Formats: sequence, structure tokens, C-alpha cells
Amino acid sequence: MQLREHVSLAPYTTLGLVGKARYFVECGSEDEVRAALTLAADGRLPVYVLGGGSNVVFLDSGFPGIILRLTIGGIEVRDGPRPEVRAGAGVDWDTLVQDVVQRGWTGVECLSGIPGTVGGTPIQNVGAYGQEIAETLVSVVCLDRTTLERRTFTAQDCGFGYRDSRFKRADRGRYVVLEVTLRLARDQKPRIRYPELQRAVAGLGGFDTVTPTEAVGLVRQAVLALRRSKSMVLDPADPNTRSAGSFFTNPVVSAAAFAAAFPRSPPVSPSIMAPARRRASTDTLV
Repeated sequence: MQLREHVSLAPYTTLGLVGKARYFVECGSEDEVRAALTLAADGRLPVYVLGGGSNVVFLDSGFPGIILRLTIGGIEVRDGPRPEVRAGAGVDWDTLVQDVVQRGWTGVECLSGIPGTVGGTPIQNVGAYGQEIAETLVSVVCLDRTTLERRTFTAQDCGFGYRDSRFKRADRGRYVVLEVTLRLARDQKPRIRYPELQRAVAGLGGFDTVTPTEAVGLVRQAVLALRRSKSMVLDPADPNTRSAGSFFTNPVVSAAAFAAAFPRSPPVSPSIMAPARRRASTDTLV
């Protein structure tokens, strides 16, 4: 573990703003994460865990403690009727999605082009175009920042909600994600729930004459095209992509509030309203 001092944070965020870390360390293994946390505790220094650096803005004065940048790599594929993929927290998220799509497996194709790292996905239950990570996640391996113990959470343990999880609420700041395991589907054409994406896929020819493998690739192609049209795919040649990303969420209102606001509209049952909670715009990862 190499601890550096007074490191500019601009190259490590999508905004590329100024500001320096008093201390900066890249951790490529669980042991290095544990060592960095121990060092911070001994020196009573604040710690900020950094992944891909999207949706992150540091002050011009910098960060007074230790920036712990996760670089834990590795992608392990377990083939089978329900294939699984295990990836280190520092793996680039879109690289993982591309690998899965090239294999023809469905489950994360609508999450193409999202900036950031694998470790950020379970924290806010990342989602886009009607798909979210909670649908495919099997488990999350974390390190407790206080006890330095390793702990594994199942999807049920994570308390997932609309762009939400236990890691954002009850356990905010308590754990460092080390690795994530996903379970995908094979030989199945993707289900498209988002109208804008349905139209984009139809414009590319649709699914009628393609195989399931070709279909999942078609969805990725359509998603990337939509995101590029909004400058939401990181591209050094496009200055508009130097942004904080998309950080908004769809409003969720009760049926009573909706009826009061739109008294002439037909009644909306909870079963109809529930899917709308999953149709949020893309959140970038940290």
C-alpha cells in the first residue's frame, strides 16, 4: 500500500475539479483496504471511499483526511443455466456490462454506459431504463469500517428500494464494498419496460428476427445511443460529459395525492403505480 500526500483529485472525478487530498491511497485488495482504514483510525483521520468519481464534488480546499480509492479488480464467470458473475468493487461497471452482453446474458443490458465502478451499484440500487441492480444481485461482500471484519449480504439483506439500500440509510458509511455477485439469464430475449427504450429498439429493427444473444446486444446499442444523445456517456471528445451525471429521481406520490392533483384522471391503483418507482433515470455511481 503506497500512501501519497497532497494528491490532486481532479483526475479521479468526472467533473475534474481542483482540490487535493491530504493523503491518497489506492487499494487493490481487501488487506490493503483494512490497512488503510487502520492507518486512518490510528491517526484519527476522516476517510472518503472513492470509486469512479461520478456525482462527487470536492472543495477547492481539498480533503483533510485519507482518500481511499478502490481498485479491487477481477471478473470471475460461472457458466451454467443461470450464469453468475463475480466482480471486484474497483471494476469499471460498463466493462462488466459489455462482457455480460457479449456472452448473450440478460439482466444488466439496460444499465449500459453508466459511469463508475461495480462497488457503487448496490449502495444506491443503481437503475436505468426500467432495470435495476436489485433484480440480478445475489450477494455483496463488504468490510466493516469499525471492526474490520468481512461480511456478506444477500440481496434480501440489502434492503433495496427505489435508488435506495441499507448502505444509504441505516448503515450509511459503515461498510466498504469489496465485491459483488450477479446472477444473469441466458437464452432469453430482454424485457423492455421503458417506452423511450422500446421506441429506440424498434428503430433498430426490433427483436422479431434476431436471436436472444443478438437481442441483448441490440438493447445495449440502443441504450448507449440514447445516453450519448444526452451527453451521458463519458467521452473525452465531448466536453458535455464532464458533468456530475444524472442524480435526480422520479417523484412517487400516493394515489390520494394524485387524485387530488388530477381529479379528472381515472383512478390509479397501487399495483399500477408501483412499477413507476423503478422507472427512474440513470443514477451514476460513486
